[in-house]
Amino acid sequence: MSKLHRRTFLKSALSTAGVAATFTISGTQAGARVLGANERLRIAVCGINGQGRGHLRSYQNMSNVEVAWLVDPDRRLLRDAPHVTTDLREALDDQNLDAISVASPNHWHSQQVIMAAQAGKHCYVEKPASHDIYEGRVALAAAQKYGVVVQHGTQQRSSQGRANMIKAIQSGKYGRLAVAHGYCCKPRNGIGHRPLSDPPDWLDWNQWRGPAVIDQFHANYVHYNWHWFWETGNGDLNNQGTHELDVAFWSLDPGLTAPVRAMALGGRFVWDDQGVTPNTMFALAEYPNGQKVFFNVRNVNYDGYVHQVKNDFYFEDGGKIVGNTYISPNGEQQPVQGEPAEITPGGQFGSFVNACLAGEPSLSNADMEVAHYSCLLGHVMNNSYRLGKRVPFNKKAGRFGDDRLAYEEFAKVHEMMRDGVGVPEDGAEYTVGPWLTFDPATERFTGEHADEANPLLRDPRNEEFEIPTPETV
Repeated sequence: MSKLHRRTFLKSALSTAGVAATFTISGTQAGARVLGANERLRIAVCGINGQGRGHLRSYQNMSNVEVAWLVDPDRRLLRDAPHVTTDLREALDDQNLDAISVASPNHWHSQQVIMAAQAGKHCYVEKPASHDIYEGRVALAAAQKYGVVVQHGTQQRSSQGRANMIKAIQSGKYGRLAVAHGYCCKPRNGIGHRPLSDPPDWLDWNQWRGPAVIDQFHANYVHYNWHWFWETGNGDLNNQGTHELDVAFWSLDPGLTAPVRAMALGGRFVWDDQGVTPNTMFALAEYPNGQKVFFNVRNVNYDGYVHQVKNDFYFEDGGKIVGNTYISPNGEQQPVQGEPAEITPGGQFGSFVNACLAGEPSLSNADMEVAHYSCLLGHVMNNSYRLGKRVPFNKKAGRFGDDRLAYEEFAKVHEMMRDGVGVPEDGAEYTVGPWLTFDPATERFTGEHADEANPLLRDPRNEEFEIPTPETV
């Protein structure tokens, strides 16, 4: 659907009695239920601890939504809904269910998008929409084949102010964008060590673990700290950082999909805990047109810590956008302004419900195609880090060629870790990943490190939870 007609269509779809009945979902196994104008959307919320509580509250406050199912492997949480289960497949068998809303751990996200699409159900999926690049491609194929609404939980796509800023950047009024720089610098703490044990009797371990190949339970998996293990999470780069990665990707020239090269370096400093993903990272990626994305993760807290969860934008002529302010090459400042962008109203959940009620996937503010490519960016960066080698903790660790801006930004990170956190230069080490080259057309790594990197495209999966290929989904 063209942007020109988006708002007109939406206004008509949400105000004309019975309009939703004119849109049918074709090609699904079960067929999406066609809703009349006065019907409520029946939703299953999957994962009701943490972020899922926000999903639940948001839907419960909407008069046109009924929370029909709660799905969670923690049996203690299953209450206050018409139907409850630890197994999503049971909810998807309900012919009167219209949609699912996914707040499960990352290793379940794409799996549940695929399952929903095959059952003819719409899907709101928390970020990141994929745990690896391959399953993101399968989820995209499923969304396209079955024609259901998918909306990614990258909330800024549903922000009118942010959409206006991105439109202004892409209009060229500030010159050509050179670098989009995202930050996920929020304080966190170490998670300690928890011993291997049998899973508790209140946990459906098979359904919690799902596709993830994990030998044995330990209590740091449930309920939040799974983020810091590669089998289940993606570190903070593709956790909180997914929001800022998505904004960075969004700001690039339209039509780009994947970077052609990327690298990352960092480490898990100070904590000496059970987690394995980095608490400090500087990463960069370059796209076919020469535009770049930088990203900085800093989670280690200290007195005077600079909290930064944001995006900055650097232009080829030396101008930049910091916050909501454009700073010209000569230092003059002005608020960022541009023409209003077209988005579906209602915030991240309301816009999803509006798209579902209208039966129109194009009304999603962050569909599965957008989700796949913004998550892919983080996966490529993480894959470089995972292939990294240990080098001494000093400013020379960054290998950025003649990219002066990248070196300057990494140097800031290094100085914060050395002077603020107190990481010693005479004993600590960085993990420095290689420059990986990537083919956007095939979504495979190429070049010198391809043999090491390509196995990371697709995580091993438990047989019960295997997924189809993009061609057979």
